[in-house]
Amino acid sequence: MTQAASTRSWTELRPARKSAIPEGLWLRCPSCGQMIYRKQMEANLHVCPECSHHFRIGAVERVKQLADTGSFQPMFSNLRPTDPLRFKDLKAYAERLTAEQIRTGQNDAVLAGTCFIKGRPAMLTCLDLTFMMGSMGSVVGETITRSIESATEQGLPLVIVSCSGGARMQESGLSLMQMAKTSAALARLDDAGGLFISVLTDPTTGGVTASFAMLGDVIFAEPKALIGFAGPRVIQQTIRQELPEGFQRSEFLLQSGLVDRVVARQDLRSELARVIDYAGK
Repeated sequence: MTQAASTRSWTELRPARKSAIPEGLWLRCPSCGQMIYRKQMEANLHVCPECSHHFRIGAVERVKQLADTGSFQPMFSNLRPTDPLRFKDLKAYAERLTAEQIRTGQNDAVLAGTCFIKGRPAMLTCLDLTFMMGSMGSVVGETITRSIESATEQGLPLVIVSCSGGARMQESGLSLMQMAKTSAALARLDDAGGLFISVLTDPTTGGVTASFAMLGDVIFAEPKALIGFAGPRVIQQTIRQELPEGFQRSEFLLQSGLVDRVVARQDLRSELARVIDYAGK
């Protein structure tokens, strides 16, 4: 047997070496392509330490980041979605809901309650992207409406963090009705002199954008967040024109006057507290 043949035989026979790195310990940033130590990224508020890409996060993590430790008191957690239309596509809507509730531990795509933000009392409502892409159905709309009404009654500043794929198609017209309901509640809050700070994150689209998300007294957006009503392909096919690069991102909307400020995640708590203080003067 030749030396080359002997080498090939040994290569083929020896067992493959197992990686000493546990799966999921590292991840690749979708923006810069760098490999990131997961715990370092999580400690950095789920922001890439190399390029500052803001990873998408759920409502529970968002509350942890914004509310003072131990101050968040959940409200309206008894609300649960139903299937009044008995909707079915590839899977029955009732089955989808059950699967999402088991997977996420949440009743629906929203988490609301009172809290303190750097010592300032506030009503905080966060949409949950991990539950059916943060889509707005009857429960989400009702929870947001009750949050607005509670903020009005208690004289609390209202903070809503939006991240959603839009109205939930499985509830059809019932989802679309939430747009009018939440907007009407915000009009009453405005009449009462209340403060509403809207925070737009990636993505904020569809019926959420077309209703309460864009009605804030102050509108913040995270860097490079996708914000819009319809997708760019639909728009381009409709108007038959070339679209500007990044026209549905936070920075473009800031230049267009639709967003008041683009705020990095690590600065968001301080900015919210500053606006609450300013409005209270």
